[in-house]
Formats: sequence, structure tokens, C-alpha cells
Amino acid sequence: MMTSPLDALAETCEADNSPLNMLFNMPLLLFVALIGATVGGLVARQRKAELQRLNEQLRQINAALRRQAKIESYAPNLSYAPAGGRVAETEVIVDPKKEELVSRLKNGKKFLRNQAPEKAQLEFKIALDVAQNLNEPLREKKAARGLGASLQRQGKYREAIKYHSLVLELSARHGEDSGSTEAYGAIADCYTELGDLEQAAKYYDLYIARLETD
Repeated sequence: MMTSPLDALAETCEADNSPLNMLFNMPLLLFVALIGATVGGLVARQRKAELQRLNEQLRQINAALRRQAKIESYAPNLSYAPAGGRVAETEVIVDPKKEELVSRLKNGKKFLRNQAPEKAQLEFKIALDVAQNLNEPLREKKAARGLGASLQRQGKYREAIKYHSLVLELSARHGEDSGSTEAYGAIADCYTELGDLEQAAKYYDLYIARLETD
């Protein structure tokens, strides 16, 4: 069957206008831009879902804290206040190393309250080393908590996570979990600041669970 030139031209135009041909004939930069827009849209929707989840978690945290107003917290104001096993002010300390340890912890706490996290960091780091040498797990935990809070106040979030995590490790190792609730919340706050919302959500879940049971 013979086809007229005009019919052949029409068929060619129809073929050229097919979606597949249009895709193959599309300029490379435009093709890449469309892919980027699609991926960007998916990421944006995922990010939105993560933010909505965090927002809901924060509402749960606020509700739990209203029920337990006495619970201490580093976040959002990072106020260092060791919980449990408090050393009496009148305790007589004979060992000079233990005396130094208690003094460093007090100094670190004072510097944090006075908005001097760099100085607090130095005091708590020395206290941590001394506590580890003396095998004083409770004071080691207090030093780690203070060190994490000091670093967090300076915006050194990854370093802060390291010491907040040490609090959890010490709690698990010695079966004494004072400060664990606050550590979960502090780690979650650090991950939020770092933009890792998935990890933040994980630790907020743990924080909320602790608030509900403490």
C-alpha cells in the first residue's frame, strides 16, 4: 500500500511526539533537572514527615514533664544538676585525690551555672579522669554528664553525644540509672541540632518512654 508524502510526514510527527521519543530527545540538562526535582520532592516529603513526628514527640515530652515537673533536664537550658547519690557537704574526705575530684565537680557545676562552658569542660574532664583512676563510677557518671552538657552548650554536639552515651554505658554497667533519662533527651537534642532527625526521633522515643515510667 502506498503512502502519500503528507501522510508519511504526519505519521513521523506523531511518532516524534510520542512520550518515549520526547524523553529520548529531551536535552540532558533538562532531563537531569526533572530527576532532581522528583528526588528533591521525595526528600522534602520525607523530611516533612520526620519533622511532624518530632513535633508530636515534643508534645508528648512536654505533657510528661508537666506531670513530672521535678525531673531534671539538660535541655533546653542545659542546667547541670546531678541526681542521686549526692555527696553530703559535711562529708570528711581524707584522700586528697577524692578531695580534688569533689572540688572539680563543684567547680564545673559552678562554671556551667555562670555560663562559662569552656571552663566547665576543663573541670569536668579532669574530674572524669580522676574518677576513672579512683574507680568511682557514680562520680565518673556525674563528670561525664557535666562534660556532655559543657560541650553541648558550646555547639560541639558530636563530642557531647560521646559523653552523654558514656552516662548510659555506666548506668548499664553498674546497674544504677540516675541521669539516664536526661542523657536520652540530651542525645536527642544533639542529633536534632546536627540535622539527623531519624536518630533524634529514636532517642526522643527512649526519652519519652523513660519519662512515662520514672
